[in-house]
Amino acid sequence: MAEKKDSKAILKELRKQIFLTGYRGGMAHLASCFSCLEILYALYAGGVLKIDPANPTWEDRDRFILSKGHAGLALYAMLVHKGLMTEVEFTSYLQEGGIIGGEPCLRDSKWIEATTGSLGHGLSFAVGIAMALKLKGSSAKVYVLLGDGEIQEGTVWEAAISATALKLDNLVAILDCNEIQKMDFVDKTIGVPYWQGKWESFGWQVDDVDGHNVEALQDCLSEVNEKDKPRFVIAHTIKGKGVSVMEQNPNWHFKLPKSKKEKAAFTQDLGITEAEWEV
Repeated sequence: MAEKKDSKAILKELRKQIFLTGYRGGMAHLASCFSCLEILYALYAGGVLKIDPANPTWEDRDRFILSKGHAGLALYAMLVHKGLMTEVEFTSYLQEGGIIGGEPCLRDSKWIEATTGSLGHGLSFAVGIAMALKLKGSSAKVYVLLGDGEIQEGTVWEAAISATALKLDNLVAILDCNEIQKMDFVDKTIGVPYWQGKWESFGWQVDDVDGHNVEALQDCLSEVNEKDKPRFVIAHTIKGKGVSVMEQNPNWHFKLPKSKKEKAAFTQDLGITEAEWEV
C-alpha cells in the first residue's frame, strides 16, 4: 500500500540517515543516492512494487534490481524504512564485522535480487529474470534502475535488443537521468545522447517523468506496458538532490564534506545536529 504521510519530510530524513551512515562509514556515493531516492520511494513506499514483506521469496513478487549499485545506501535506507532491513544492519555499513558494503550483494539481504556494482550488467540480469517469469506464466514485473554513464556500456544495448525480441512487456527499465557521469556531464562525454529516440529505435516503449515527483513516479511506474513491449522510463533528476552544495556538481560523485562551508550546507539542508557530527 502507498504511504499517506508527508513524503517530503520522510525523504529529508532518509537523506539524513543515508548521509550519516555514509559519513560514519568513511565513504559513499552520496550524490548518486540522493538523485534516485524518490524513485526508490515510489517503488517501495508508493506501492508500485508488488511484494509480501513476510515472504521475500514469494514466486510472484515483483523484482527490483539496482543496476547503478554505487547507490546501494539509498536502497538499504528504503529497505529499513519499509521494515525489510534492520537499523542495526543498515548502520553496519562499511564497519568491521558489518554485513553490508558499498554495493548491493545477494548475501546481504533476502531483498537484494542481484549483486551489482560492476556497471552495465543489471539490465541483462533483469532480462533473464523477466524471461523466466514469462515462461512460468507469472504476472510479476521486473524493474531495474540504471544510471547515465552505465547505459553507454555495450552490454546494456545487447540486453535492450534481446528484451524487444523476447517481447518482455513485464520489464521496466528506469533511467536516473541526472545528466552526470562520474566526474563530468554526459553531454561533454558523448554529446547530447537523445535517449528517447535510441530506445524507441530498439523497439521499447519510452516515457519520461519528473524523477523527484513521487506522485508522478507512482502513476508512471504503475502503468501497464504496451503489449509485447519492454518499457524505458526516463526519470529526470538532480544529482545530489536535497543538499545545495552537491546539486548538479560533478565534484561530489564520490566525496564527503570536509570544509566548514561544506558541513554547514549539510547541517542546514538535512538538519544535522552538532552531536550527530561527532558520532
